[in-house]
Amino acid sequence: MTTTPERPKPSRTDLTAPFWDAAAAGQLVVQRCLNCGALRHYPRPMCPACYGTTAEWHPLSGRGEIYSYTVAHQAFHPFWADRVPYVVATIELEEGVRMISEMPSLTPDTVSIGLPVEVGFEPIGDGLQLPVFRAIASANR
Repeated sequence: MTTTPERPKPSRTDLTAPFWDAAAAGQLVVQRCLNCGALRHYPRPMCPACYGTTAEWHPLSGRGEIYSYTVAHQAFHPFWADRVPYVVATIELEEGVRMISEMPSLTPDTVSIGLPVEVGFEPIGDGLQLPVFRAIASANR
């Protein structure tokens, strides 16, 4: 009997907990520096723009476009072994923040730089939801 390998889960820490709590509620958030206003993702204790150490969690639209992408032809973990080739993209959100996302709705022949995308949330167990970007269905390409 073969079993499907479990998807690796992100580490929830004191620093990242607000991100994962918002995702569980279906909302995409990033840190906003209270000193200079810069938005940042991934969560970190210090602003890379001004070195400020205070931040708040700021909601994002969840809309953006593919800035760059790669096609994985080899799985880095057994969970993805039966999914190769698969697309992983850097998404530039409307607010200027960039995030990395698996693109489960795209294939290597349907992905392109500049493709409009929006965030969705995929339940991955343990109360976690993973932000995953998908092409906007109404996008005329």
